[in-house]
Amino acid sequence: MSRKEAQARAARDVITRTDPDILVLSDFDYDAELSALRAFADLLAETAAPYPYAFARRPNTGWATGLDMDGDGRLGGPRDSQGFGYFAGQGGLAVLSRFPIDEPHLQDFSALLWRDFPEALLPTDASGAPFPSDAALAAQRLSTTAHWSLPVTLSSGPLTLLISQATPPVFDGAEDRNGKRNHDENALWLHHIEGRLGTPPSGPFVLAFGANLDPADGAGRREVMQALLTHPQLQDPRPKSQGAASAATPAHLGDPALDTADWAEPTADTFGPGNMRVDFLLPSADVTVSAAGVFWPAPTSADHALALAASRHRLVWIDIKLP
Repeated sequence: MSRKEAQARAARDVITRTDPDILVLSDFDYDAELSALRAFADLLAETAAPYPYAFARRPNTGWATGLDMDGDGRLGGPRDSQGFGYFAGQGGLAVLSRFPIDEPHLQDFSALLWRDFPEALLPTDASGAPFPSDAALAAQRLSTTAHWSLPVTLSSGPLTLLISQATPPVFDGAEDRNGKRNHDENALWLHHIEGRLGTPPSGPFVLAFGANLDPADGAGRREVMQALLTHPQLQDPRPKSQGAASAATPAHLGDPALDTADWAEPTADTFGPGNMRVDFLLPSADVTVSAAGVFWPAPTSADHALALAASRHRLVWIDIKLP
Protein backbone atom coordinates (compact mmCIF):
# COMPACT_ATOMS: atom_id res chain seq x y z
CA MET A 1 0.00 0.00 0.00
CA SER A 2 1.39 3.42 -0.98
CA ARG A 3 1.81 6.23 1.55
CA LYS A 4 -1.00 8.26 -0.07
CA GLU A 5 -3.35 5.29 -0.08
CA ALA A 6 -2.59 4.62 3.58
CA GLN A 7 -3.31 8.26 4.40
CA ALA A 8 -6.61 8.16 2.47
CA ARG A 9 -7.70 5.07 4.39
CA ALA A 10 -6.70 6.65 7.69
CA ALA A 11 -8.72 9.76 6.81
CA ARG A 12 -11.65 7.51 5.92
CA ASP A 13 -11.46 5.79 9.30
CA VAL A 14 -11.31 9.11 11.17
CA ILE A 15 -14.38 10.31 9.29
CA THR A 16 -16.14 7.02 10.01
CA ARG A 17 -15.45 7.43 13.73
CA THR A 18 -17.01 10.91 13.81
CA ASP A 19 -19.72 10.23 11.17
CA PRO A 20 -20.52 13.81 10.04
CA ASP A 21 -23.52 14.41 7.80
CA ILE A 22 -21.71 17.26 6.04
CA LEU A 23 -17.98 17.10 5.48
CA VAL A 24 -15.71 19.97 4.38
CA LEU A 25 -12.36 18.70 3.08
CA SER A 26 -9.28 20.90 2.78
CA ASP A 27 -6.04 20.24 0.91
CA PHE A 28 -7.96 18.01 -1.52
CA ASP A 29 -6.62 18.09 -5.09
CA TYR A 30 -9.17 19.20 -7.66
CA ASP A 31 -10.01 17.65 -11.03
CA ALA A 32 -12.66 18.90 -13.43
CA GLU A 33 -14.75 15.71 -13.32
CA LEU A 34 -14.51 15.43 -9.51
CA SER A 35 -13.20 11.91 -10.08
CA ALA A 36 -10.92 11.96 -7.03
CA LEU A 37 -13.67 13.36 -4.80
CA ARG A 38 -16.18 10.74 -5.94
CA ALA A 39 -13.56 8.01 -5.48
CA PHE A 40 -13.02 9.19 -1.91
CA ALA A 41 -16.80 9.17 -1.38
CA ASP A 42 -16.82 5.56 -2.60
CA LEU A 43 -14.02 4.75 -0.14
CA LEU A 44 -16.06 6.29 2.68
CA ALA A 45 -19.10 4.26 1.65
CA GLU A 46 -17.15 1.09 2.50
CA THR A 47 -17.34 1.91 6.21
CA ALA A 48 -19.89 4.74 6.61
CA ALA A 49 -23.29 5.86 5.34
CA PRO A 50 -22.96 7.17 1.77
CA TYR A 51 -22.38 10.79 0.80
CA PRO A 52 -24.45 11.13 -2.37
CA TYR A 53 -23.82 14.86 -2.85
CA ALA A 54 -20.43 16.28 -3.80
CA PHE A 55 -19.22 19.78 -4.57
CA ALA A 56 -15.93 21.36 -5.59
CA ARG A 57 -14.77 24.10 -7.92
CA ARG A 58 -11.38 24.88 -9.36
CA PRO A 59 -9.33 26.54 -6.63
CA ASN A 60 -6.88 29.38 -7.04
CA THR A 61 -4.04 27.15 -5.87
CA GLY A 62 -1.66 26.40 -8.72
CA TRP A 63 -3.51 28.76 -11.09
CA ALA A 64 -0.66 30.15 -13.21
CA THR A 65 -0.43 33.92 -13.66
CA GLY A 66 2.64 34.29 -15.89
CA LEU A 67 3.85 36.98 -13.48
CA ASP A 68 6.36 37.22 -10.66
CA MET A 69 3.89 37.23 -7.76
CA ASP A 70 6.34 36.78 -4.88
CA GLY A 71 9.07 39.22 -5.93
CA ASP A 72 11.91 36.69 -6.25
CA GLY A 73 12.73 37.78 -9.79
CA ARG A 74 11.75 34.43 -11.34
CA LEU A 75 8.66 33.14 -13.13
CA GLY A 76 6.76 29.88 -12.97
CA GLY A 77 7.33 28.97 -9.32
CA PRO A 78 4.60 27.67 -7.02
CA ARG A 79 4.32 31.11 -5.38
CA ASP A 80 3.74 32.74 -8.76
CA SER A 81 0.30 31.16 -8.96
CA GLN A 82 -2.86 32.81 -7.64
CA GLY A 83 -2.42 30.55 -4.60
CA PHE A 84 0.62 28.46 -3.75
CA GLY A 85 0.69 25.31 -5.85
CA TYR A 86 2.98 23.20 -7.98
CA PHE A 87 0.11 22.32 -10.31
CA ALA A 88 -3.38 23.60 -11.08
CA GLY A 89 -5.89 22.41 -8.49
CA GLN A 90 -3.37 21.30 -5.88
CA GLY A 91 -4.75 21.39 -2.35
CA GLY A 92 -8.27 22.58 -3.07
CA LEU A 93 -11.49 22.50 -1.06
CA ALA A 94 -14.39 20.08 -1.40
CA VAL A 95 -17.71 19.20 0.25
CA LEU A 96 -19.40 15.84 0.71
CA SER A 97 -22.93 15.80 2.07
CA ARG A 98 -25.81 13.51 2.91
CA PHE A 99 -28.14 16.42 2.24
CA PRO A 100 -28.76 18.13 -1.12
CA ILE A 101 -26.35 20.93 -2.02
CA ASP A 102 -28.08 24.02 -3.42
CA GLU A 103 -25.40 24.83 -5.99
CA PRO A 104 -27.57 27.26 -8.02
CA HIS A 105 -27.53 29.64 -5.03
CA LEU A 106 -23.78 29.42 -4.50
CA GLN A 107 -21.93 32.70 -4.00
CA ASP A 108 -18.32 32.27 -5.10
CA PHE A 109 -15.96 35.09 -4.10
CA SER A 110 -12.81 33.29 -5.29
CA ALA A 111 -12.24 35.58 -8.29
CA LEU A 112 -12.36 38.78 -6.22
CA LEU A 113 -9.18 40.79 -6.79
CA TRP A 114 -7.30 41.57 -3.60
CA ARG A 115 -7.09 45.27 -4.49
CA ASP A 116 -10.91 45.36 -4.87
CA PHE A 117 -11.49 44.02 -1.36
CA PRO A 118 -12.80 46.77 0.96
CA GLU A 119 -10.05 48.11 3.25
CA ALA A 120 -7.46 45.78 1.67
CA LEU A 121 -4.08 45.61 3.41
CA LEU A 122 -2.04 45.59 0.21
CA PRO A 123 1.71 44.93 0.54
CA THR A 124 4.26 47.59 -0.30
CA ASP A 125 8.05 47.69 -0.40
CA ALA A 126 10.24 49.97 1.73
CA SER A 127 9.61 52.90 -0.62
CA GLY A 128 5.85 52.49 -0.43
CA ALA A 129 5.53 51.08 -3.96
CA PRO A 130 3.19 48.12 -4.62
CA PHE A 131 4.86 44.80 -3.80
CA PRO A 132 6.03 42.96 -5.82
CA SER A 133 4.73 45.16 -8.65
CA ASP A 134 1.65 47.04 -9.75
CA ALA A 135 1.07 44.43 -12.46
CA ALA A 136 1.13 41.60 -9.90
CA LEU A 137 -1.34 43.31 -7.59
CA ALA A 138 -3.57 44.12 -10.55
CA ALA A 139 -3.87 40.38 -11.22
CA GLN A 140 -3.76 38.99 -7.66
CA ARG A 141 -6.94 37.38 -6.38
CA LEU A 142 -7.61 37.61 -2.65
CA SER A 143 -8.47 33.94 -2.15
CA THR A 144 -5.52 31.61 -1.84
CA THR A 145 -7.83 28.63 -2.32
CA ALA A 146 -11.48 29.70 -2.49
CA HIS A 147 -14.29 31.54 -0.68
CA TRP A 148 -17.70 29.90 -1.02
CA SER A 149 -21.09 30.69 0.45
CA LEU A 150 -22.79 27.36 -0.22
CA PRO A 151 -26.36 26.51 0.86
CA VAL A 152 -27.27 22.95 1.87
CA THR A 153 -30.88 21.79 2.26
CA LEU A 154 -31.30 19.93 5.54
CA SER A 155 -34.48 18.11 6.50
CA SER A 156 -35.13 20.90 9.03
CA GLY A 157 -34.39 23.73 6.60
CA PRO A 158 -31.57 25.47 4.71
CA LEU A 159 -28.09 25.89 6.17
CA THR A 160 -25.39 28.00 4.51
CA LEU A 161 -21.75 26.93 4.69
CA LEU A 162 -19.14 29.69 4.52
CA ILE A 163 -15.97 27.90 3.38
CA SER A 164 -12.40 29.08 2.85
CA GLN A 165 -8.74 28.17 3.37
CA ALA A 166 -6.33 31.07 3.91
CA THR A 167 -2.63 31.31 3.20
CA PRO A 168 -0.26 30.89 6.17
CA PRO A 169 0.85 34.32 7.44
CA VAL A 170 4.54 33.39 7.05
CA PHE A 171 7.04 32.56 4.27
CA ASP A 172 7.35 36.20 3.13
CA GLY A 173 9.52 39.23 3.92
CA ALA A 174 9.35 42.64 5.54
CA GLU A 175 6.43 43.56 3.28
CA ASP A 176 4.31 40.96 5.17
CA ARG A 177 2.55 39.93 1.96
CA ASN A 178 1.26 36.64 3.34
CA GLY A 179 0.41 38.10 6.75
CA LYS A 180 -1.71 40.82 5.16
CA ARG A 181 -3.34 38.44 2.71
CA ASN A 182 -4.16 35.99 5.50
CA HIS A 183 -5.80 38.83 7.43
CA ASP A 184 -7.91 39.93 4.49
CA GLU A 185 -8.91 36.40 3.52
CA ASN A 186 -10.31 35.83 7.00
CA ALA A 187 -11.76 39.35 7.19
CA LEU A 188 -13.78 38.68 4.03
CA TRP A 189 -16.29 36.76 6.15
CA LEU A 190 -16.80 39.78 8.43
CA HIS A 191 -17.67 41.86 5.38
CA HIS A 192 -19.97 39.13 4.05
CA ILE A 193 -22.04 38.44 7.17
CA GLU A 194 -22.34 42.18 7.85
CA GLY A 195 -23.73 42.78 4.35
CA ARG A 196 -20.80 44.70 2.80
CA LEU A 197 -19.80 41.98 0.34
CA GLY A 198 -22.28 39.78 -1.48
CA THR A 199 -25.63 38.79 0.01
CA PRO A 200 -25.34 37.63 3.63
CA PRO A 201 -27.07 34.41 4.68
CA SER A 202 -30.76 34.96 5.39
CA GLY A 203 -30.92 32.04 7.82
CA PRO A 204 -28.62 29.86 9.91
CA PHE A 205 -25.05 29.36 8.74
CA VAL A 206 -21.75 27.82 9.77
CA LEU A 207 -18.39 29.40 9.06
CA ALA A 208 -16.20 26.38 8.23
CA PHE A 209 -12.74 27.65 7.44
CA GLY A 210 -9.05 27.00 7.68
CA ALA A 211 -7.85 30.34 9.03
CA ASN A 212 -4.19 29.30 9.26
CA LEU A 213 -4.20 31.79 12.13
CA ASP A 214 -4.22 31.01 15.85
CA PRO A 215 -6.04 33.53 18.08
CA ALA A 216 -3.18 33.53 20.62
CA ASP A 217 -0.08 31.75 19.31
CA GLY A 218 2.25 31.96 16.32
CA ALA A 219 2.61 34.60 13.64
CA GLY A 220 -0.10 36.66 12.01
CA ARG A 221 -2.50 39.55 12.51
CA ARG A 222 -4.62 37.99 15.21
CA GLU A 223 -7.06 40.87 15.59
CA VAL A 224 -9.18 39.46 12.77
CA MET A 225 -9.60 36.17 14.66
CA GLN A 226 -10.63 38.04 17.79
CA ALA A 227 -13.21 39.93 15.72
CA LEU A 228 -14.63 36.68 14.35
CA LEU A 229 -14.62 34.75 17.62
CA THR A 230 -16.42 37.55 19.48
CA HIS A 231 -18.77 38.63 16.69
CA PRO A 232 -22.41 38.90 17.85
CA GLN A 233 -23.64 36.99 14.78
CA LEU A 234 -21.31 34.06 15.52
CA GLN A 235 -20.63 31.67 18.38
CA ASP A 236 -17.51 29.71 19.25
CA PRO A 237 -18.27 26.17 20.50
CA ARG A 238 -14.59 25.86 21.57
CA PRO A 239 -14.15 22.21 20.49
CA LYS A 240 -11.43 20.45 22.49
CA SER A 241 -9.53 17.17 22.58
CA GLN A 242 -7.52 15.18 25.07
CA GLY A 243 -4.76 14.65 22.54
CA ALA A 244 -4.17 18.37 22.07
CA ALA A 245 -4.31 19.03 25.81
CA SER A 246 -1.68 16.35 26.45
CA ALA A 247 0.70 17.96 23.92
CA ALA A 248 0.82 21.34 25.66
CA THR A 249 4.15 23.16 26.02
CA PRO A 250 5.14 25.90 28.49
CA ALA A 251 5.41 28.46 25.69
CA HIS A 252 1.76 27.99 24.70
CA LEU A 253 -0.34 31.13 25.29
CA GLY A 254 -3.79 29.88 24.27
CA ASP A 255 -5.76 26.93 25.65
CA PRO A 256 -3.81 23.94 24.26
CA ALA A 257 -6.90 21.71 24.38
CA LEU A 258 -8.36 23.82 21.53
CA ASP A 259 -5.50 23.14 19.11
CA THR A 260 -6.38 21.55 15.78
CA ALA A 261 -3.01 21.21 14.01
CA ASP A 262 -0.07 19.05 15.09
CA TRP A 263 3.10 20.87 14.07
CA ALA A 264 6.60 20.33 15.42
CA GLU A 265 7.85 22.60 18.17
CA PRO A 266 10.55 25.10 17.15
CA THR A 267 14.13 24.18 17.96
CA ALA A 268 17.53 25.71 17.35
CA ASP A 269 17.94 23.57 14.22
CA THR A 270 14.42 23.27 12.79
CA PHE A 271 11.47 25.51 12.02
CA GLY A 272 8.18 24.59 13.63
CA PRO A 273 5.28 26.74 14.82
CA GLY A 274 4.15 24.23 17.46
CA ASN A 275 0.59 23.01 17.84
CA MET A 276 -2.03 25.66 17.09
CA ARG A 277 -5.74 26.26 16.69
CA VAL A 278 -6.11 27.13 13.01
CA ASP A 279 -9.24 25.21 11.87
CA PHE A 280 -12.65 26.53 12.89
CA LEU A 281 -16.37 25.78 12.86
CA LEU A 282 -18.27 28.89 13.96
CA PRO A 283 -22.08 28.57 13.75
CA SER A 284 -24.37 31.56 13.58
CA ALA A 285 -25.74 32.71 16.92
CA ASP A 286 -29.21 31.29 16.23
CA VAL A 287 -27.94 27.70 15.90
CA THR A 288 -28.07 25.35 18.91
CA VAL A 289 -24.80 23.47 19.44
CA SER A 290 -25.30 20.25 21.42
CA ALA A 291 -21.72 18.96 21.23
CA ALA A 292 -18.34 19.83 19.71
CA GLY A 293 -14.89 18.32 19.59
CA VAL A 294 -11.67 17.63 17.75
CA PHE A 295 -10.69 14.10 16.77
CA TRP A 296 -7.33 14.05 18.52
CA PRO A 297 -7.37 11.10 20.93
CA ALA A 298 -5.10 10.93 23.95
CA PRO A 299 -1.73 9.18 23.43
CA THR A 300 -3.04 6.21 25.41
CA SER A 301 -5.98 5.74 23.03
CA ALA A 302 -5.98 3.04 20.38
CA ASP A 303 -7.04 5.73 17.87
CA HIS A 304 -4.14 8.09 18.57
CA ALA A 305 -1.98 6.63 15.78
CA LEU A 306 -4.96 6.81 13.41
CA ALA A 307 -5.29 10.58 13.87
CA LEU A 308 -1.57 11.03 13.23
CA ALA A 309 -1.73 8.96 10.05
CA ALA A 310 -4.68 10.86 8.61
CA SER A 311 -3.34 14.43 8.71
CA ARG A 312 -1.47 16.95 10.80
CA HIS A 313 -4.80 18.84 10.82
CA ARG A 314 -7.31 17.11 13.07
CA LEU A 315 -10.98 16.76 12.19
CA VAL A 316 -13.12 19.40 13.92
CA TRP A 317 -16.80 18.53 14.44
CA ILE A 318 -19.99 20.03 15.88
CA ASP A 319 -23.51 18.69 16.40
CA ILE A 320 -26.11 21.36 15.73
CA LYS A 321 -29.86 21.96 15.63
CA LEU A 322 -31.35 24.65 13.44
CA PRO A 323 -33.74 27.24 14.93
